[in-house]
Amino acid sequence: MSRTLILIALPLLAAAPAAAQEMDHSRMNHSAMAGPAAPHSGHDGSAGSPWQAGSGTARLPGREAMMHGPMTELAGWELMLHGAVSGQYTDVSGGRGDDKFYVTSMAMGSAEKALPWGKIALRAMMSLEPAMDPRGYPNLFATGETANGLALVDRQHPHDLFMELAGRVDLNNADQTTLFVYGGPVGEPALGPSAFMHRASAKYNPDPPITHHWFDSTHITYGVVTAGISAAQWQIEGSAFRGREPDEARWNIETPDLDSWSVRATFNPAPRWAVQASYGEIHQPEALHPGEDEHRFTASAHYNDGHGLAMMAAYSAKRRVPGETLPAWLGEVNWDIDRHNTLFGRIENVKNDELFPDHDDPLHDTAFRVTKLQAGAARRLPLRGFELALGGSVATFLKPAALDAAYGETPVQVTVFVKLSLGS
Repeated sequence: MSRTLILIALPLLAAAPAAAQEMDHSRMNHSAMAGPAAPHSGHDGSAGSPWQAGSGTARLPGREAMMHGPMTELAGWELMLHGAVSGQYTDVSGGRGDDKFYVTSMAMGSAEKALPWGKIALRAMMSLEPAMDPRGYPNLFATGETANGLALVDRQHPHDLFMELAGRVDLNNADQTTLFVYGGPVGEPALGPSAFMHRASAKYNPDPPITHHWFDSTHITYGVVTAGISAAQWQIEGSAFRGREPDEARWNIETPDLDSWSVRATFNPAPRWAVQASYGEIHQPEALHPGEDEHRFTASAHYNDGHGLAMMAAYSAKRRVPGETLPAWLGEVNWDIDRHNTLFGRIENVKNDELFPDHDDPLHDTAFRVTKLQAGAARRLPLRGFELALGGSVATFLKPAALDAAYGETPVQVTVFVKLSLGS
């Protein structure tokens, strides 16, 4: 581990000053992105609503105020632009350690139009991460997808150029519910919680969860159709979608194929809460496991007090068909202490059998339970329509002794970042 990097990281972790002397209760916490909301007054994403829209058709707590970018109106359409770019440096110690400077990015545009019978919403989201090395960037104990025909292990893959190209139509019902249809060539099915980059509990965390492929690997899916019914405090929906994960050609749009399905129920008992449970049967999701399907169950609870504290707890179990069931747990928190300082953290535990992809390795297909403990801080600076955040995080891992030979006894992962976001 670089001593210089540690010297940089420690002041950043202390930057959320000695714990701010008073909370700023006027500042609402913002989710990283919000989608189209239902058209009915009282549960349409306005103040006091029991819910806000997350990624795809997922719901978040009503106190999780939407991220606002520049907005305008054109011919009755409400247009919004939002985006973020983050320059990051990660240094990982141990036998599989690595270090890398890299840039992550996201740009999103939406258009919504309210009509007498409901609402139409269109959304596009893109990233320049395909310009990154195909192997992505270091993220110890993360697995999923491929680079140059090989499994990505201890790496986070780049996201595709097209992260979403989808639309949603809501039809009003007399009983204050809406029927809706969502879909497009690139979208997100009704499976799992809102994706990690779109929930306030992970807003400033620079590391993707190592459980990403347990909870929200379907957030970029080529071919999605979702239908459901939505009310003020609940939503029930089902999706047909393509199960195969994105391939290595990240600049294109892949051929849609509705070969998988999922269902999800979400309950918002109060504006501070969102609880979901979902189940999906995914057809051959991984390129290196042809003929192997996945049955996935997830459950999660989000909490947002509307004054800067956002939390999520989640469980997932994915059953290989054929194969065993691999469970994962995740807990994360983001606390905006005041107008300028944030603390965040994450705890994950996952049972993973993909850490040794070489078929000749004696540990190939052996499942290991690993726990990641991460804490970090960010300093936020408003810049006339933008927000600049500087911060860092430190993570350590609890693992079986059988992994010491490959990973070292106590690996540590440190990330520092500078993130520029459009909007407030």
